[in-house]
Amino acid sequence: MNLQKIISILLGVVGVVSIALLITVVSAGDDAVKAGESDGAVNGLMTVAYVVLGIILASVVLFTIYNTLSNPANLKRTLMGVGAFALLALISYFVATGVETPLKEGGVLSKEGSQLVGAALYLFYFLGAIAGGSMLLGGVKKMIR
Repeated sequence: MNLQKIISILLGVVGVVSIALLITVVSAGDDAVKAGESDGAVNGLMTVAYVVLGIILASVVLFTIYNTLSNPANLKRTLMGVGAFALLALISYFVATGVETPLKEGGVLSKEGSQLVGAALYLFYFLGAIAGGSMLLGGVKKMIR
């Protein structure tokens, strides 16, 4: 058997197990799940989800590393992208200001923690603006042609 057949069979088995666990959880009902009466089914479903997520992440990382290292041009573009992202993250961090903030639970968010939250928001805004600008620029170029 080739690798694609083996992967297809494994995907089918994982899918059937997931469906069986999902049916078990759904048939137990919300009240039983909240009360903890169907912990086995919920834990089984979560385990399958974590295993599938781990396999997906591992395959993406391995595929990316293989493609990046196999072509020097890809490696250069990847390092430039990572560097640009790191630079944007640093700019976001230094633009953000932090203030000590009391939390609802009674704790206190430190100034540094508040600055990190602000930096993450600024980074999100910058990346959103860059993505929107790229789409807009691509659309304008396509319309001009």
